[in-house]
Amino acid sequence: METEATLAQVDVSDLELVKRCQAGQAEAFDELVSRYRTRVFAMIYNMVHNEQDAWDLAQESFVKAWKSIKRFRRHSSFYTWVYRIVMNVTIDWLRKKQIKGAGSEFDDSIQLKEIDPASRTVPKAEPLPHERMERNEIRAKIDNAIGQLSPEHRAVILMKEIEDMQYHEIAETLGCSIGTVMSRLFYARKKLQNLLRDVYENI
Repeated sequence: METEATLAQVDVSDLELVKRCQAGQAEAFDELVSRYRTRVFAMIYNMVHNEQDAWDLAQESFVKAWKSIKRFRRHSSFYTWVYRIVMNVTIDWLRKKQIKGAGSEFDDSIQLKEIDPASRTVPKAEPLPHERMERNEIRAKIDNAIGQLSPEHRAVILMKEIEDMQYHEIAETLGCSIGTVMSRLFYARKKLQNLLRDVYENI
């Protein structure tokens, strides 16, 4: 039987590790957690802006993934599958915390004819400047603006701009249609343009 050390030494595919998990090998799941915990934590942290909450939600997500691993049918990547769990856990948590912006402005009915599928989701068609901004005040304004989006809109903005995921990947992760993803991105872009108008006029 392969040991955990052996797993670490061999370049084993995610799907092979999933098969081993489904056969009851906990050390295989430990390897999957090791591969993705940093990305999962970073995504959750961008949603909740609190390190301890992010670690707690990441742990809860991986526990749910382990309990559900036998239902994984390998129609998608493990990464996409676990991200769906992560986003469900995080969005549910945000709803319970009644984060400002949740619910009342949530609207998936925006006309898709208004949306350019190739467009970025922030003003001036530029990537979100989180990593490039040197001024803490500007970063704080951007974080605050994203924090005012509903959990659903916050999720698609971060998956598109931080994770650089494709529309179909986001749709699969969130369990919704590509059209819904596009409308949420369109709404989030308009909201951020309004909230960050002064920022983008001065950079």
